[in-house]
Amino acid sequence: MVSLDGLWGREAARARERLATVAAWPDRFALVGALLADRRRTRWSVDPEVARAWHRIVAGGGRVRVDGLAAEVGWSRKRLWTRFRAQIGLPPKQAAKLVRFDRAAHRLAAGGPAARVAADTGYADQAHLHRDVMTFTGLTPATMAGEPWLAVDDLAWPTTGPTHLSR
Repeated sequence: MVSLDGLWGREAARARERLATVAAWPDRFALVGALLADRRRTRWSVDPEVARAWHRIVAGGGRVRVDGLAAEVGWSRKRLWTRFRAQIGLPPKQAAKLVRFDRAAHRLAAGGPAARVAADTGYADQAHLHRDVMTFTGLTPATMAGEPWLAVDDLAWPTTGPTHLSR
């Protein structure tokens, strides 16, 4: 998870100040809606190098090396890490780990055996997959596979069409 401060910087403090002046919940929700709509209209730009790194991470199912990404975009590893974290909210290695986990979680939900899913999605072994599932969800792989949030995930993150960074 990324804090609002990590995503919005100084704008987060201004948003909190504005929310503190509004007493009624419907008005607070309306204000949050307006703030989000304003952020969407004023879209911040993502460095082309960061967008390219993100697309490579997604295309590779999270199975990419940060050193290779940095070389591919023509940046040092440190610069890629810093810019990626500033613009995406987490470093590229963590983003790759989440993408790999997402792929594995969907394979588990589709009924794939944990050992095969682990091997196919880039985990060292089934225990490695188990640790990531526990870290990200607090559940065992078998329990997580039956969770309803995996069934609605395709609505929130469709597998076809442009990603949110391609705008």
